[in-house]
Amino acid sequence: MSRRNGSGKAALNGPAGYLAGLSPSGPSQRQLRVGEEVRRVLAELFARTTFRDLELADARVTVTEVRLSPDFKHATVFVARLGRSDIEVLLPGLKRVAPWLRTQMSHKLRLRVAPELHFQPDTALDYAMYMDTLLKSPDVKRDLEAEENKAEDDSEH
Repeated sequence: MSRRNGSGKAALNGPAGYLAGLSPSGPSQRQLRVGEEVRRVLAELFARTTFRDLELADARVTVTEVRLSPDFKHATVFVARLGRSDIEVLLPGLKRVAPWLRTQMSHKLRLRVAPELHFQPDTALDYAMYMDTLLKSPDVKRDLEAEENKAEDDSEH
């Protein structure tokens, strides 16, 4: 007998959705608040710490967002490099230093359990830049102007 309900929420129930802190009702206020505190502490650690790992020794990593699982045991940390789009090369190094970061984070935060850190590249800025260039393209401008002219004609009648 299958345990799946036919509601179409299977994508939210899987491990990726769970690790990203997704639930059908969205993150709770506590998840958002603790996620912001974790982001602040990690950003501080990245700014003040020189890592022994050669890949991370001179890398400037920015923590853009942290999403906590509903049980606060897992944190998906979205990272980026300002001015560069090669964050994927640093992900193996970040995975290696994750236990140390977790220990340091546990000293600074008052949580029952320090969350396990999972790093993901933040592609939101790249996507926003892509959409901006797309919206500025001549074809889209022409279509938008045609829509505006049509709306003006409709409002006059």
